[in-house]
Amino acid sequence: MQGRLAPRYDSALAIRELTAADPVLGRLIERAGPYTLRLKSQHSPFEALLESIIYQQLNGKAAAAILKRLITWFGEYHPSPEHLIAAPDDQLRGCGLSANKLLALRDLAAKTLDGTVPTLAQIRRFSDAEIIERLTKVRGIGPWTVEMLLIFRLGRPDVLPITDYGIRKGFALTFRRLPKSKPFDASMLAKPDEMLRRGERWRPWRSVASWYLWRACDLAGKASPPPE
Repeated sequence: MQGRLAPRYDSALAIRELTAADPVLGRLIERAGPYTLRLKSQHSPFEALLESIIYQQLNGKAAAAILKRLITWFGEYHPSPEHLIAAPDDQLRGCGLSANKLLALRDLAAKTLDGTVPTLAQIRRFSDAEIIERLTKVRGIGPWTVEMLLIFRLGRPDVLPITDYGIRKGFALTFRRLPKSKPFDASMLAKPDEMLRRGERWRPWRSVASWYLWRACDLAGKASPPPE
């Protein structure tokens, strides 16, 4: 389901300030064109993380089928944490969940009920660092998953996912002189420390810069859309 086209921040201002702060990034922005990030439907953090856990390490079609079976079994759009905890293991496994995903979903439900995972209204009041600190307490949820939630669900403007393959590749394509005769490989990926150093120029718009680094991969002929 597509979400709103524009996040809650001023993307035109972001592009002007990024271009002024980093002319090399500005040239990428000019080549890539308009900023068209769409925020995904704003599920609760519990619902968003439930989907993230299901999609981890699976192709999109397989994960979507598992999610659909899970929703159908509960008879509603998303199960509540209480429903998920009470459901028998064999029923959940019958939806296609692996043992590890089942344990992660149980932990997510428990940590939602005890308040570790906040409500949507609560999470909007938290800083990015507080959100990462809280949500990574859930089994199977790492910083990258939370960073994707910050960018694509909550519309936070200043997130730089330095472990993301597409971001590391887009950075290398944009800021390094790579040999044109050699296919891109993992040895060419940007290192997190150099990304963080240059990324200081991009504050407070590092999410916008990140979106354009994904687009750099597209322009190179290997599409690297932001992850689901």
